[in-house]
Amino acid sequence: MADASQATTPAAEGNPVPEVPETQTPPADVNGTTEQEQTEEGAEQALEDQPFVVTIVLPHTTETLDIPVSPMEQIHEIRQSIIEHPIAIEFSCFHLEFNGKKINDFIQVSDVEGLENGAQLHLVEDPYTEKEARIHLIRIRELIGASGDRTDTVHGVLAGVSVHDDIVVENPDAPEAEIKEYDFQAPADLAILLPKETGPAPKSIKSISLSPWNPPPAYWRQKGHLLYLVVQTNEGEQHHVTAHVGGFFVNRCSNAKFDPLPKPAPKNCASHSLFTLLKKLSPSFEESFKKFQEFSSQKDPLATFQVGNTIPSAPWLVPSINSSLTAHEADNTRSQETYLLGGAENVDSLRDWNEEFQSAKELPKETIQDRVFRERLLAKLFADYTDAAARGAVLVARGEVAPLNPTEDKDAQIFVYNNIFFSFGADGVGTFTSEGGDEAARVATGKDVLGVKLVNQLDIDGLYTPGTVVIDYLGKRIVGQSIVPGIFKQPEAGENQIHYGAVDGKDIVAADERFAPSFEKLATALRVKKHAVWDKENKRHDLEASVEMKGLLGTDGRKYVLDLYRITPLDIAWMEESGPEGAEYPHRMTVLRPELVEALAKQKTREYVQAELLKRGIIKKPEEKKEGEEATEEAKTEETKTEEAEKSEEPKAEETEKTEEASESTEVAEKKDEEAAKEDERIDISNFKFALNPDVFSGQVPQTEEEKDEMAQDEQDVRDACTYLRDSVIPALLNDLKESDISFPMDGRSLTRLLHRRGINMRYLGKLATLSEGTRVECFRQLCVREMIARAFKHVAAKYLRYLPLPLTSACLAHLLNCFLGFGLNSSPVAEVDEELRKVFSDADYSFEKVTPESLREAMQQEILHRFRFTLEDGWFNQLQHVQMLREVSQKLGVQIQNKKYSFVATEGEAEPVAEKPVTPAPAPVEDGNKKKKKKKAARETSPVAAAPVATVPHTFSPDDFVNVVPIVKDSTPRSALAEEALEAGRLSIYQNQKKLGEDLLLESLSLHEQIYGLVHPEVAQMYHTLSQLYYQLGQKDAAVELSRKAAIVAERTVGLDSSETVLNYLNLSLFLHQRGDSKEALLYARHALDLWKVIYGPDHPDTITTMNNYAVMLQSIKAYHESRRWFEESLRVCNKVFGEQTVHSATLLFQLAQALALDQDAKKAVDRMRESYNIFKTLLGPEDKNTKEAEHWLTQLTHNAVSVAKATKELQARRAKGSLGFSPRNATAGAAGIGSVVPSAVGVDNRNIDELVKFVENSEKKKGGKKSKGPSNPKKRGGKA
Repeated sequence: MADASQATTPAAEGNPVPEVPETQTPPADVNGTTEQEQTEEGAEQALEDQPFVVTIVLPHTTETLDIPVSPMEQIHEIRQSIIEHPIAIEFSCFHLEFNGKKINDFIQVSDVEGLENGAQLHLVEDPYTEKEARIHLIRIRELIGASGDRTDTVHGVLAGVSVHDDIVVENPDAPEAEIKEYDFQAPADLAILLPKETGPAPKSIKSISLSPWNPPPAYWRQKGHLLYLVVQTNEGEQHHVTAHVGGFFVNRCSNAKFDPLPKPAPKNCASHSLFTLLKKLSPSFEESFKKFQEFSSQKDPLATFQVGNTIPSAPWLVPSINSSLTAHEADNTRSQETYLLGGAENVDSLRDWNEEFQSAKELPKETIQDRVFRERLLAKLFADYTDAAARGAVLVARGEVAPLNPTEDKDAQIFVYNNIFFSFGADGVGTFTSEGGDEAARVATGKDVLGVKLVNQLDIDGLYTPGTVVIDYLGKRIVGQSIVPGIFKQPEAGENQIHYGAVDGKDIVAADERFAPSFEKLATALRVKKHAVWDKENKRHDLEASVEMKGLLGTDGRKYVLDLYRITPLDIAWMEESGPEGAEYPHRMTVLRPELVEALAKQKTREYVQAELLKRGIIKKPEEKKEGEEATEEAKTEETKTEEAEKSEEPKAEETEKTEEASESTEVAEKKDEEAAKEDERIDISNFKFALNPDVFSGQVPQTEEEKDEMAQDEQDVRDACTYLRDSVIPALLNDLKESDISFPMDGRSLTRLLHRRGINMRYLGKLATLSEGTRVECFRQLCVREMIARAFKHVAAKYLRYLPLPLTSACLAHLLNCFLGFGLNSSPVAEVDEELRKVFSDADYSFEKVTPESLREAMQQEILHRFRFTLEDGWFNQLQHVQMLREVSQKLGVQIQNKKYSFVATEGEAEPVAEKPVTPAPAPVEDGNKKKKKKKAARETSPVAAAPVATVPHTFSPDDFVNVVPIVKDSTPRSALAEEALEAGRLSIYQNQKKLGEDLLLESLSLHEQIYGLVHPEVAQMYHTLSQLYYQLGQKDAAVELSRKAAIVAERTVGLDSSETVLNYLNLSLFLHQRGDSKEALLYARHALDLWKVIYGPDHPDTITTMNNYAVMLQSIKAYHESRRWFEESLRVCNKVFGEQTVHSATLLFQLAQALALDQDAKKAVDRMRESYNIFKTLLGPEDKNTKEAEHWLTQLTHNAVSVAKATKELQARRAKGSLGFSPRNATAGAAGIGSVVPSAVGVDNRNIDELVKFVENSEKKKGGKKSKGPSNPKKRGGKA
């Protein structure tokens, strides 16, 4: 990175410079040799940082290992490379020596004197400690496949699974006849969310576990014995093994006799590595181990690579408990892993989280190497802490951790587990009574973790935050925080525990000046205004931050910032606006989003600059409006750029174009700056400041008139921000959606991300749904309504689950979902509670049993009315898309439900007739009438003990369907600033036509992402995605394909098999493969993406228009003309539904469909479609528009061809009439078919005309280079807006 930044200096001084050989001396600078000296220094630095190869000499063998190393690497990274190499997998306990001297593992390669290219490092085996022996055993078990399945409380079933390798299982080069016809009306197939079942992996050894004789007695521990193991080989032999400080050997023990001494010859096997010992003990070990490796290598390495620095995604749909994918295998060592990982006293896993966090933040960050090491350590630390906090929270929620204050109310209880402090996100002690009680406390914890994340991202020196994680699990919200030194210390008389901000509510306010400098930096970054607050005695205190934000001086001398839930002002416009029918919002924690404040600050800055330019006469007054529009467009393109991760159209058609628009807007801004700088008229914006007072409208009472005036101005600024949100941001979003400037979200998660990026709170879903009028934004309206319903169900379900014992939660979930989604099968569902459990939990709250479909709907409608101020239409429950809604609520509650055919509606004779049978919606996604009776039988067989009448009535869901519940985790992990800086520098260089430098910086950014986050991480998936697009634009198609493949796999494993990011990555992979010439493989990935789309959203999503269009073009490229025509027709159908028939979108698709019909040799329909396209273009764009003229030209050609075809058909029929006295039914059928789809081959002239037309169409496709794909995704490419 250092050499890259040095290399930018000459190019950055002026215009792009021509590439010159590295040995050529660059020209000297006009002012001297400064530039040359900098270049030489950069070259020297680059030479010093060049990687080189070292040779590793292994013990007990003549083989050596060549490993490339970088001077910036640390020795322990070389160790890791050795361990992972196939010929050195047996080693784990060793050190490296150079010239006979031991090398410290934690120094850099460059610090080893004399280490250069070709140098030899000797691997020297170390004596084991008990910890090293335990680590070695765990590693060998994983390596040889001896470890069974694991039951994980946090990650869930099949966490981090990928189905990428199951998509292209068939030969992609199969003949075109095997291309299956796609059923556009078929319901979503949930099987695509499950990996295909494979046979069991080959076993290299039957079992390896700790011996019953373990741990060694004191006498033998003194002799160097560490562990005792039992090994059972595939040959059926059992061996007892001693782990000694010197290695592993077979001892004389048996199951009944203890004798840990080595066996005498000839059965005396010993080795430093357990792996080598196993090879000696089992003749078949090597062969079976090779088979196991071959089996493991069938999948892409990224699909099996261990997920490190993030919690893997847990799928909401999992195989049945009888599937081989979830089979539970016997493994003695599974229950021993806690000891193997943590030691006898479990001290290895106990960590002082707070000290680790703060010490890591204090690491130096002067050089690139320092920053890489620091950010890498922080990323790993945050990931470890998040995982530990989630595990602890699950135990707390299940009641398995004793509270520190057991006499308090449940919501007020606090816990300490694994050095993490846990509390409930509820108002247990009355802190939020005036703000809304439990509801306010719950929201405050979510806002707090967001605030901590922002502060961590800012990385302000001298200001520290505790590790903070919020976990939602079975209706409970739990906060996990690292323990700040001194937070439990009782203050002495006259002292406050809090040194800055409110103490004991807001009665006392502390303002320790030692905190002011750090809080001032924080306030500046967060756009918080320094303001006055008053305590209960009306004494004024000037604070840099919100009075709710607290500063604590820990006993370690560090300044901690706590309670970051009020870093932005209240949305007073929302609070003052009354809801329908007087519905009161559940709490007063309605703060504005930080993204909105930042967007408003940028808008105010642009207005300030324009005012200064106008004042100085640099711009003219009449142009003011135009310049303002450009600024707005600039802001819009910036937002569009950040939303690229959600895009679901092909990059060539839209993403490239939008990236270019973003770069153009950047250049416009730069030109403005240059213009402003002319004649020394540079504008200094340091005088402009924009900040908001977060404590207005929160009970502060100013005393003097001056204070009242200032408060009034602060209040007006906040009201202006609320107005900006309502009058500018929300209409701009809807306008962008209407104009197809941004992609439509697919599901609740992508909708939430889109709104949050724009600074819109989710409470505005009701207003967005109300304002979404017209077919163009009908999709967005449906998503908003669906999200409100899903969130309402989550809140209602949480109330019943909150205090329910874990074994009863499945019955509760099943009954609530039966009332919500299964009322069509059974309008009066009855909860199925195991009577044995009822006896065990006799004091549990069984109020969920009283819930009926009607009462649940009423509760949900009230939730939506109160939270979103939106009234659902009558009969809304009959319009639900069952599969999509089940997916949404499962993801929000963390439910993992088993895959089977769920019946949501009744068929004739299946359920008892009911008086109020609901109207079934037209699409029933997963209804399978043929298997209803089987489902009914299964429901009866798997139901717990229940009354006889209940068992005869089928239910959609039973308690057995709910396999697991995983915690929903919100963390405070910051992103890597260094990796993002390199990415932006690379992008900028490419936009400035410095492609070589840009590519180097992009590769550097990729390397930094992988180093800091690890290979399997959401940020790395996003980096792969971004880089694949950039390489595609640069014409490097192979690199684009490889990176998009990686992006798809990593996204599957970290954000979800059916996430919007995964769909986008598969669409990109499909497009890049097609452009590379692998169209048949591209079709498989595109079809998978479309199948995922059906599961996520359902049919007719607006963005599928472009995707189906691309699919049709791919089919044309492999000459599957008839299937291609079907895809164009479907694309046109959706387009007409979304945009209307008389639009440029529709005309563009009609144009393409006409070409497809011509290729499919349906000349008459081709003419009709092209005429429709021509008429629309002519009406909307005028007769002189190029699109109109092109359509007219094609219409002429196709008409001429249709006439020729008609003549040929007539002649053929005449010949047939002469050959026989009459038409037989068979001949008539053949003739009719010939007119419609089979062009007669008897007339040579007509055949040649058709062939020429086909060739012309295919050539025009190639010449256009994807022009047809651009049409529907952006109508501006075809002559403007519709």
